[in-house]
Parts: sequence; C-alpha cells; structure tokens
Amino acid sequence: MSSRIFQSIVLQMKDCSDRAVGVIDEQGTVVACNELSCIGEKWSNVAAMLAAEQDTLVVSNGFTFKTLPGWNGQFDYAVFVRGEDEQSALTCSMAVIALNGAKLYYEEKHDRATFVKNILCDNILLGDIYVRAKELHFVSEAPRAVILVRQLGVPDVSALDVISGLYPDRQSDFVLSISETDMAVVKQLGEGNDSRDVQKIAQEVQETLTRELGIKTVVGVGTIVNHVRDLARAYKEAQVAIEVGRVFDTERSIINYENLGIGRLIYQLPTTLCEMFLKEVFKQGS
Repeated sequence: MSSRIFQSIVLQMKDCSDRAVGVIDEQGTVVACNELSCIGEKWSNVAAMLAAEQDTLVVSNGFTFKTLPGWNGQFDYAVFVRGEDEQSALTCSMAVIALNGAKLYYEEKHDRATFVKNILCDNILLGDIYVRAKELHFVSEAPRAVILVRQLGVPDVSALDVISGLYPDRQSDFVLSISETDMAVVKQLGEGNDSRDVQKIAQEVQETLTRELGIKTVVGVGTIVNHVRDLARAYKEAQVAIEVGRVFDTERSIINYENLGIGRLIYQLPTTLCEMFLKEVFKQGS
C-alpha cells in the first residue's frame, strides 16, 4: 500500500481540522501525517496496543487511534488524531472512513494482480484464496485461460508492456511477469469460448511481440478453468506444454496442453523408469 495515497488525503484534512491527523503502519512507524515533521517517527508501544485492541478507539500518549480493517483480520495500518477528547474521537472515526475507502480502492486496483500471481505460483493457501477473493471483490467463478509466454534468446523488458497493451481491462485480465524470460497472461473468457479462441489469443500475443519487438517466443496454453482456485493447475499445464513441446514437437511455437498426446504421459514418467527402459533397449556392447 503506497503511503502517498494516505498522505494526499491527510493533507486535505488540514484545511478542515486543526488537529494533527496521520497514519501508522503495523510496526508503529508514521507513514503519513499532515504535520510533516512527524513522518518517520516510530511508536512501537502503540502498535502493540493496537494489535490487541482492533476496531475500537484507543487513547494513548495524547493521541486517539483506530485501526483500518486489514486482510484476514490483521492490523496493517491505523489512523491517529492528536487529542483525547470527543472531538478527537469523532475526527479519528471520520478519517478512518475516508482513508479506508482510499485503501480499498488502491487494493482493488493494484493488488488483484498480486493475488492472481500468488495463486499461479502456489504462494497462497486454498482457504485464503476464498477470503482474499471476497475482500478484493474478485469474481471467483468465471471461465479463464492461462497462457505462458517464454522469450527465446536475450529477453526484452518491454515485452510485458506490449502484451499489457493488448488487454486494457486490468480488473479481469492480467499480464504478469513470472521471471526474466516468462510472462503469464490470465484471460477471462466469455460464455461459449473454447480452446480455439484461446489458441487465437495466444497467436495474437506471439504475433504482436514479433511485430513490435522482433523477438521469438514459445507459448504454452493450459486448459480452460472455471474457478480461480484452478488457475495454478492451468499454469502448470502451460509449463508442461512448453517443456514437452521442446522435446516432442519442436516445429510448433504455440503448444496446447490438450494436444500433447502421448508426449504428456512420457513426460510424467519417473526418470529412473526411463533410465531402466533405455538400459534394457540399448544394452551395453550391443
């Protein structure tokens, strides 16, 4: 969460209140305040007190505090107002409403991409997926496809921006940087779309990168999933498509997991079993 969002709001509050109004983070550090000299101060004892007294007004050291609602009930930020009287309590409660609205808007706009990336990379528990999706107002049940784009040769950092330009709707479509060479496109599909439509999307991505940047890519396409929890599976399928295609289908640059055939089964065999088979077929000295 950017402190600049908080700072712009508390500075506006200076015009309608003579009280110092600001925000501290979970470490007790002042990240925003309409009295600029306070920014950067650390109030660790207050942070510990707020963690135990969430959702209620807390008075301490001449200030009134109230926490902002956080993800999964955790304390991330708290608003403070100088003073311990009723006016301070009222100002603090009103500031919480304003700052929490800005916080929610920021998270919905920017944190959805992080949420989707955490699902793809298995960095979030299954139970937390449902909680986080609800908090971000993220549509859980919708047909989506995961397309993995891997650059060949020297990677171009502009590739992410080029692909992002194809999908301006950042609330339902996501273009994510996975590594130096890999990018994932999570595309929400319309009703009735099938694998042929996903193939066209993959082809559009590849052709655009070739036309705009002149780079070569290999693209893996996972199966269409209907729930956000299954995005990780679709991403792994796209990875497998690229790996299997590199061995069994070197002529194609767009490989769909559904069309891998027997190559997919061979890829899933244990390495030791493959070595045993090769030793039996190609016996030493033959």
